[in-house]
Amino acid sequence: MQTNLTPEPADAAQRRAQPPLVSYQVDQLPEFDHDFYAAVRSDLTLVDSVTVPPRDAKTITIPAGHIARIVSMEGPQVGDLNLWNANDLNERFFSGKTRQLHATHVTRGHRLWSAMPYLRPLASITHDTLDWYGFDDDGGSVHDVIGTRCDPYTNYTLNGVDYHRCCHSNLSRALAETLGCKPTEVEHHIHDVLNVFMCTGFTLDTHQYFMKASPVRPGDYFEFFAELDLLCALSTCPGGNCGSSHSDDATPCYPLRVDVYKSNASVMEGWTAWPINGYSRSHGV
Repeated sequence: MQTNLTPEPADAAQRRAQPPLVSYQVDQLPEFDHDFYAAVRSDLTLVDSVTVPPRDAKTITIPAGHIARIVSMEGPQVGDLNLWNANDLNERFFSGKTRQLHATHVTRGHRLWSAMPYLRPLASITHDTLDWYGFDDDGGSVHDVIGTRCDPYTNYTLNGVDYHRCCHSNLSRALAETLGCKPTEVEHHIHDVLNVFMCTGFTLDTHQYFMKASPVRPGDYFEFFAELDLLCALSTCPGGNCGSSHSDDATPCYPLRVDVYKSNASVMEGWTAWPINGYSRSHGV
């Protein structure tokens, strides 16, 4: 551990004893309407599906008002999720603000917020078959918004080799294929992810980001309601269940599937998409 160079001041204990304050009081946010989302889920018709091969990524469009499920198929596998407004890629998932408004790990009843200046829910999490996990004795939990996607740049910095199946590269290739261009032309759109099914936390001693074997099993799924027309990109992480290694071809990896469902039209009567954030954007000028 690092040795401190500055001696403790006389009032160090008093300074450390200050009470924590949750940064945002979220009771002002519009309430998560459990009855509405339960009604949406009660009558669903499968309209689209894509299977993401191991160590790869695929995109799929999720129309506003539809439900998407990320499904574990053959074995424990983590997925790195990017979300964009399908009509404007500048509006994309904002993991940091989602973390501040909800928690380090998300589950049913939380929302996935978009970047500024839009800052509105892209999606609402409607079901999670791993919600039983909670937080374990190591401080770990699932579906994190604290880590980034694995990427070839960090891998090269640490290991000195090119590895092209990192989630950043997987997502870049998938988005480029969808838009009909080169990965280098779109990788700036790839952003910090929701690590679906990934079990992570911070070590209690060194406070470093850790991962451990995911509790996900075939048949488990993570489900969300599209509050806008969404373009979704999902990478099957080369770390597999992220319990042994990362960014290599040694770990067993499995496919994931994204299913898109349409709800009964009568349930959706009167539903409207969230407006763009109401801030004036004058910034005091």
